Amino acid sequence: MSEKAGRSLDVSIMGRSYKVTCADEEREALLQAVAYLDQKMNEIKSSGRVGSIERIAVMAALNITHEFLATPVKGDFNVASLKRRIDAMQETLDEVLAP
Repeated sequence: MSEKAGRSLDVSIMGRSYKVTCADEEREALLQAVAYLDQKMNEIKSSGRVGSIERIAVMAALNITHEFLATPVKGDFNVASLKRRIDAMQETLDEVLAP
């Protein structure tokens, strides 16, 4: 996550540990995102069609993006909050794909 302010947090995705920095107020949302990403990546891995972790991560990103874009927006929604969530997802993907 962003290096601005926050605390270092160890997370696990597909059995690999990653250290991310997260603002205290975003910790729970990050943990939910990690759990969701881990679930999606493990589903793809268990399908047996995709081998490398990089390809699994890209396929998970595509699937999650498709889900997101296919979800209708109802009522009020906050663009700034949405952008923060997208940025957080992008940073998580960058960390997962980093060598």
